[in-house]
Amino acid sequence: MDQILNQLGGLVLGSVPTMVLFILLVVAYGLIVRRPLDRVLAERRARTSGALEQARRAIAAAEAETAAYEEKLRHARVEIFQMRDKKLKQWNAEREAALAQARQQTQDRVHGAKQEIEQSAHEARLQIAGMSEELSSRVLNAVLPAGVQAAEVAQ
Repeated sequence: MDQILNQLGGLVLGSVPTMVLFILLVVAYGLIVRRPLDRVLAERRARTSGALEQARRAIAAAEAETAAYEEKLRHARVEIFQMRDKKLKQWNAEREAALAQARQQTQDRVHGAKQEIEQSAHEARLQIAGMSEELSSRVLNAVLPAGVQAAEVAQ
């Protein structure tokens, strides 16, 4: 067993320089590779998260602009519809005024035509009344003898 212990002691003593070299290698790795790598990774994370934050801000700004444009578009549409309704009302009012004027002119013409017809009818009645007396005297002259007519006319 002593022999095993001596062999183990020799192995451990022989591995001391290897352990020292390994520890130096780990420390050198930490100083030369690990710290710069961690620094570069941290800077990369900062840039990436900064770029992501900047992209989020740009997206938010674009959404705000889009909302503003949509609001302006809605306002413009409302204004266009109001102007269209105003024009339609104006055209309807003009049409109604023209129709009212045409109705009034037509009513005036009809009234004038009725007055002319009544005047013509009145004149025709007067003419008929005048002619009826003449016709009745002619009929009497033709039907009755001359002596009977003179006696009746005197009465």
